[in-house]
Amino acid sequence: MVILAASILTGCLTLLYILIIFFLRLGWGRIPYFKKTDTTPSTFVSILIAARNEEGKIEKTIMDILAQNYPGKFFELIVVDDHSTDRTSEIVASFSTLGVKLIKLDESEKLNSYKKKAITEAINLAQGELIITTDADCRMDESWLTTIVSYYESGHYNMISSPVIYFEEKNSFEEMQTLEFMFLIGLGASGIGNKMPATCNGANLAYRKDVFIKLHGFKGIDDLASGDDELFLHKVASAYPGTIGFCKSREAVVYTHAKENLKEFIQQRKRWASKSTRYKNKGVVFLGLSIWLFNLLFLLNFFLGFTDPFFWKIGLISLALKMSIELIFLFPVCSFAERKRLLLYVPLSTIVHIFYLVFIGIAGNSGKYKWKGRMVR
Repeated sequence: MVILAASILTGCLTLLYILIIFFLRLGWGRIPYFKKTDTTPSTFVSILIAARNEEGKIEKTIMDILAQNYPGKFFELIVVDDHSTDRTSEIVASFSTLGVKLIKLDESEKLNSYKKKAITEAINLAQGELIITTDADCRMDESWLTTIVSYYESGHYNMISSPVIYFEEKNSFEEMQTLEFMFLIGLGASGIGNKMPATCNGANLAYRKDVFIKLHGFKGIDDLASGDDELFLHKVASAYPGTIGFCKSREAVVYTHAKENLKEFIQQRKRWASKSTRYKNKGVVFLGLSIWLFNLLFLLNFFLGFTDPFFWKIGLISLALKMSIELIFLFPVCSFAERKRLLLYVPLSTIVHIFYLVFIGIAGNSGKYKWKGRMVR
């Protein structure tokens, strides 16, 4: 009886997972590749960076932004220093003659979401019609801004998510992170393609300033440290359905780095997972919970296999199907990123992902985590 029940449950969750990933694969395919027009964009843009202790990287990020082939009279760069204890402010201030604006946060009372506060302060100062957020450790090609604005002007978008890719990996651990991160970026794009926006990344996110104001910014989600990207995406999707786009262009990519060690990786993923407690879309919650239960079932089958090897057999069959559908999903995403070589990690990452996802699903929703030297929730 137990074996029959386990077989049915494994079969049902495996089929559901295959259908979910196949649905996401269709969503990715529904988004056409974007090619910017030759018309010079004319939208005034405010690029915002919230920075804390980024003296080692922020200079290159600022230089990349100032080197954009977008007309200088149509964009501004605002950097908010979030109580840095290093030379971040000094470095940013050195670019003041080039028009870079610096805001220093000086909060007397402890906050749980300093980043949302930083972005809000920057938007209050911003003159742009379009707000674009990125991070202080990101790099971008010279056509990044032109491409995103060209996409914005090509349709009626209130929010635009654009691709973020890890680069300059130093070892296999970082390359596996890149593969997993591309899965997440692909998932976000697929949700938009399927008209079910679920996730995005604040390192490359654009939205109209007037929409931010009309939705009262981060009000209602400002008690959570993270979520300046995903949770605000959900607010926009709810208020203005069908107005969110994904700029599927190599020129729109922002590049950043994987975490150097397991501790930093876990802290980052706990932060990302913490946002799921505030999801209001029942469809997104159902998909997330189903995927988590599917991965948990692998562990259950593994331990039950010591009582009856049959559980190992059905677990292996399910694992093979999981690996196959993930490869089908990742192939076009890796092709877009020109990183198909990373698909060689799929067999290993499929297995590792089971343990990691089950752990993060629990840890990310059950306590505090460390972010930028602070303990937050």
